[in-house]
Amino acid sequence: MKRIALVEDEALLREELARMLQKAGYEISQIVDFEGVAGQLLFLAPDLVVLDLNLPGESGFGICRQLKCKSAIPVLVLTSRDQMRDELQALELGADEYLTKPCRKERLLARISNVLKRYEGRPNLLEGRGFLLDRQTYTLYLQNRSVVLPQNQGKLLETFLGKGEGIVTREELCMALWGTCEFIDENALQVNLTRLKKTMSALGMEQRILPVRGVGYRLAPGEEKE
Repeated sequence: MKRIALVEDEALLREELARMLQKAGYEISQIVDFEGVAGQLLFLAPDLVVLDLNLPGESGFGICRQLKCKSAIPVLVLTSRDQMRDELQALELGADEYLTKPCRKERLLARISNVLKRYEGRPNLLEGRGFLLDRQTYTLYLQNRSVVLPQNQGKLLETFLGKGEGIVTREELCMALWGTCEFIDENALQVNLTRLKKTMSALGMEQRILPVRGVGYRLAPGEEKE
């Protein structure tokens, strides 16, 4: 059963939406505390967020931005704001759909179904600090843009993400790149690591690759020193 989180401060409308979506076969979570909404949503990790823009505290725009920088959770904006500039801003921040209230039940259900179908093939996404990596295409998603990495850089980053911020040995990196540890020139590994480091730096990524003396390398927060 797909899980939908509702971010709507009008209690009656929220309850109405919850009943409708439950009847349609979805499991529903309702956000009722509007402090730290993005953090709550990241913890819930729903299959879809239905998000209002006019909220107490932080606006839906800010919540959408935070979600899209830190996760691949799809967002459907449902709002009374019907200005084109609001729709364009939401879409630029990564929203997947934009509907205005009042909205016919059939239209809302159809848009929800379409968004969920688009995301069904997304378990291949690996998450780092402020970015996502598609392990099939080595597409990097960050700051509302996407960049396709060269294959070797993608393989290296995938290997690092598989360990979180743990240590990745030289042998593991060689296996990821060439499928063997034999007859590999250390310089060849260094060349590929340097290219990935330069790419990450140029993109302003929060994490960087640090050496672990005598063992290998690891991803570390950007503020951490060698």
